[in-house]
Amino acid sequence: MTGSGTVERAFIAHEAEAQMEEQVDVEAIAGKGLRGDRYFSEIETGTFVKWDSDEQRHDGYDLTLIEQEAVTAIEREVEIELAPGEHRRNIETRDVALNHLVGQQFRVGDAICRGNRLCEPCSHLQRITQDGVLQALTHRGGLRADILEDGMIRPGDAIEPLE
Repeated sequence: MTGSGTVERAFIAHEAEAQMEEQVDVEAIAGKGLRGDRYFSEIETGTFVKWDSDEQRHDGYDLTLIEQEAVTAIEREVEIELAPGEHRRNIETRDVALNHLVGQQFRVGDAICRGNRLCEPCSHLQRITQDGVLQALTHRGGLRADILEDGMIRPGDAIEPLE
């Protein structure tokens, strides 16, 4: 990846299956996630993750990102239109190849993150949107990342590789 991309939109959902709410900024907390989001480790109300306070947090649940270009592509290619936040990812990006950030450290806004793994679409996403979204977003469903250093993230912020 060369250069930097941009945060286009930021979203959180306060509990599992709740509608994603667009934010003017989000607070990224290392090892916990986005304050107020369903996967923030002190809340633990996400659909797929349940951990006890004694368990170690599962990697890749702090932050999810998706390329706005992927959302636009599935609309163009297979006529699946997702409303803002309907992709269920926290950060919508522009001009950054998220798949290339797996295993890499990067800055998003004021936060430092590490790409953990691809955020492939799941049957839950298809169930709450429409048939075909699972196949349409395969290998371009975004990135799961760990937050290494706290920071604020806002639309317009840069996304820059650190390595």
